[in-house]
Amino acid sequence: MTQNNQKEDILTTDAPSHRSQQVTRAHNQALILAAAEEEFVLQSYRGATMQGIADRAGLPKANVHYYFKNKKNLYMAVLRSIIEEWNDGLVTMTVDSDPKTVIEKFVRTKLHQAFVNPSRHKLFAIEVIGGAPHLHEFMSTTMKDWVNDKAQVMKEWHKQGKIGITDPLQLLILIWATTQRYAEFEIEIVGLMDKTAYDAEDEARAADFLVPFILRGCGLE
Repeated sequence: MTQNNQKEDILTTDAPSHRSQQVTRAHNQALILAAAEEEFVLQSYRGATMQGIADRAGLPKANVHYYFKNKKNLYMAVLRSIIEEWNDGLVTMTVDSDPKTVIEKFVRTKLHQAFVNPSRHKLFAIEVIGGAPHLHEFMSTTMKDWVNDKAQVMKEWHKQGKIGITDPLQLLILIWATTQRYAEFEIEIVGLMDKTAYDAEDEARAADFLVPFILRGCGLE
């Protein structure tokens, strides 16, 4: 066998192994992040432990340290994944996008996330209420840049006569407040509806009220 053929055989053999390692890594990281999210919600950052997170993930504690080094890194990874998921609904918006389509999609997406993953909203709320000690730098840099970018697009929409609002930041705050409330104050809301938990129709009921309400406020009836 020639030297070139030997190299080709090695590459062919190693490629599937490398892909398998990537799949395993992604799977383990997802397990750990999900377990950490639950642990932080139930025990708070101070009360959560790497061992508790490992137990919830069904993995050795050493694996948790291998992927995330320490509790602070893991906590930050959880918080950032939450924010990235929330912001994803506006990632592709441009000055050429249809405002009504973009805003409706964002409201419905944020509302769906609140009903499907209420613990994520509660964890974020706990961090912010506590003064955002772990997120302060992120919020004042990355998050602020994201907001400014989206606000600039909305201001351009206003200049083009596509939208009626002149203060995009207030619109974003309104959407965050109205959608996340369903998760953060779940107990209060289900109690006011004489229920013990949300049912399949509650998300649609909320969306059918909020979407046209917000669109009217934007001059997009």
